[in-house]
Amino acid sequence: MSLEEPTGPVPTLLAAIVRRNCVTATYNRGTVTLAPHILYTRHDELHVDAVALERDGKAPRELKLGTYRLTGLGDIAPSERPFYPIEGFDPAAERYQGTTLLAVDRA
Repeated sequence: MSLEEPTGPVPTLLAAIVRRNCVTATYNRGTVTLAPHILYTRHDELHVDAVALERDGKAPRELKLGTYRLTGLGDIAPSERPFYPIEGFDPAAERYQGTTLLAVDRA
């Protein structure tokens, strides 16, 4: 029995969050490697808070959690690159209350 990889942006992000694997995507006409931490809704739109580990093949000056609207990310694809949740990430923060679809397990 073989497991099929999920297709589509939401299933791909959900699988990446569960597995703690990065995704690649197109953002502002560039390629990014993201470590997705939480998928949630805001103003009836899906958002993902993620750490950009690479932008066009280069590491950013600092690692920080950023918010990406799903409609702004294109060509979302799974990556085998693992990640660890960034220090200070709190899935129980007030901004996520009642809107979280899935958050990374910090254990």
